[in-house]
Amino acid sequence: MPIYYPDILEQKTEPRTFTYGDKDVMLYALGIGMGRDPMDERELPFVYEKSLKVVPTAATVLASGAGRRAANVEQKEGLRVSQLNYLMVVHGEQKVELHKPLSASGTYTATSRTIGAYDKGKDKGAVVVNETVWTDEAGEKVATLTGSTFARGDGGFGGPSEGAPEPHKVPDRTPDISVPFETRADQALIYRLNGDRNPLHSDPDVAKKAGFPRPILHGLCTYGITCRAVLQEICDYDPDRILSHQARFSAPVFPGDTVTVDLWKDRDVVSFEARVLDRGATVIRNGKTLLRS
Repeated sequence: MPIYYPDILEQKTEPRTFTYGDKDVMLYALGIGMGRDPMDERELPFVYEKSLKVVPTAATVLASGAGRRAANVEQKEGLRVSQLNYLMVVHGEQKVELHKPLSASGTYTATSRTIGAYDKGKDKGAVVVNETVWTDEAGEKVATLTGSTFARGDGGFGGPSEGAPEPHKVPDRTPDISVPFETRADQALIYRLNGDRNPLHSDPDVAKKAGFPRPILHGLCTYGITCRAVLQEICDYDPDRILSHQARFSAPVFPGDTVTVDLWKDRDVVSFEARVLDRGATVIRNGKTLLRS
């Protein structure tokens, strides 16, 4: 089913209530590589229920798929429902904005809507931007997740080609900090237990059919590693200091790669990119973390 424009801009999902607990919070932290040294008292609070802390980017998985590829799409009467060809989509960008710090457990409601659709041409695909908002039981906003999808098979629908948000520009200077993170060979097998069980991350045959020599790490796992870098190097492991965290995905990571995160700090803005030096690949670009003042 193609993209119908401008109908898609009126498309949203029904509100979905979800609950998460300390196990979900700890599994996410383990999935992005925290807790490898059980004697590290700085990381232990993220993987142990005593005084549990929540990594801000855990918001990308704690809703257990709320708003993702949902069948319960709401559309105004008389408007057509758009559906992407999900065999041809890749994650383009992700942003998590926290209106209040995440709690270690809770019940929330998530609603998603499409806020942008940009036509790159019939043979060049489309960029679709979706927004998911969490509210708590009092109806107050907790988090806003904004993600763009590059839909390679859905171009030529007649929408605008320009107007998508411009990516954040990192400073044109040597990074203030560069920190390496060695990923585990089995890291994708751990991370997938957060909810994304796409076999591209676990099945060698599926990976080869997709053009990869072996399964790749989830892009959102790499995204979480960049947040971990900010927590470690800038925030002294205080997640409440992070207001938002956003980045653009630019190349895959293979489990076992060492991901080096470059950081630039300018007052309340931390810019970042991530590289796999052994392969000369920049895997995350245009990263920006906004800190609470």
